[in-house]
Amino acid sequence: MRLLSNLLVAVLLFVGAAIALPGGSAGSVLGGSTAQAAEGAGRTPEPHPAHGKGDHCVMPTEFMRRNHMLMMYAHRKDVLVEGIRTTKFNISGCVNCHAVKGEDGQPVSFDNPKHFCRSCHTYAAVQIDCFECHNSKPQASEKSAALGVDSADAAKMAAFLRETKK
Repeated sequence: MRLLSNLLVAVLLFVGAAIALPGGSAGSVLGGSTAQAAEGAGRTPEPHPAHGKGDHCVMPTEFMRRNHMLMMYAHRKDVLVEGIRTTKFNISGCVNCHAVKGEDGQPVSFDNPKHFCRSCHTYAAVQIDCFECHNSKPQASEKSAALGVDSADAAKMAAFLRETKK
């Protein structure tokens, strides 16, 4: 099963890289020419989400627009089923990098239409449930650090989870 999951990720990475190349189908992301025609006709404008803090995303932008949910599902499976924690497709990393500040200078929550995720998901009429459990705003400290859990404890927990799945 893990092999199949890795194969799916590899295919998506390959396809995503092709989309990000010049001449790829980047224009069709978020509706492409249809969305542009709708914007010109006075209908719902195409979203323009804020850029992240860093120089680049963990993957090319066009790939992430199309496939971020698959990467997040694969990451969730790795964490919950396999006991493998990584940071590449961790929702906390996404939230920390793509936080949008409100009028008060503080990051907005998912309830605010300016929230990075909400800008596109509202446009696409896609309901997400990530923030029913996860924070939609960056946190001042990591949960394990706030609880006084060090990396050795985290490693022991990961080993325990790997053993229990066998």
